[in-house]
Amino acid sequence: MNSRTDGITRKTAETDISIILNIDGTGKSRISTGVGFMDHMLTLFAAHGRFDLNVTCKGDTCVDDHHSVEDTGIALGQAFAKALGDKKGITRYGNMILPMDEALILCAVDLSGRDYLGFGLEIPTQKVGTFDTELVQEFFLGFVRGCPCALHFKQFSGVNSHHIIEGAFKAFGRAMKQAAAIDPALGDAVPSTKGVL
Repeated sequence: MNSRTDGITRKTAETDISIILNIDGTGKSRISTGVGFMDHMLTLFAAHGRFDLNVTCKGDTCVDDHHSVEDTGIALGQAFAKALGDKKGITRYGNMILPMDEALILCAVDLSGRDYLGFGLEIPTQKVGTFDTELVQEFFLGFVRGCPCALHFKQFSGVNSHHIIEGAFKAFGRAMKQAAAIDPALGDAVPSTKGVL
């Protein structure tokens, strides 16, 4: 199997981001977004997806964390899209129902080439530490714009904001691992009757 490793550099007036991604990694990560909570979530995402992931972001956090979080989502999506290439042989679909203490979170993904976010998380607080919890949705919107896919989250239970968000990122990692996995039965075929994704 060819290495599914790629990188992205994305520079705007608001952020300067560099990402290196190996889809078929072991879960090693070096994350520095300038947003501590996001670093924690991306570390969990890489570990549970078994992705090797290096992320650096220098952003205008003197304004707030919005641009750094959203643009990191976009760049991570672009890195996945590049590393997946023509998507020949991938499983395409992935899902995970993940318990995180009292929180129970579903994540399902279809690497369809069409961008849609179904965001069914109900996060009860506006902040986790200094992190604005509304930015969780912005991160995932950025991701589906960078890597066009149908990405759904549903929350079955949960009252602790940290647990809900952490459950979502862990479930996201595991669902993406499943969807990006190579299905040996497919050979070089694309898992779509259209012949492209």
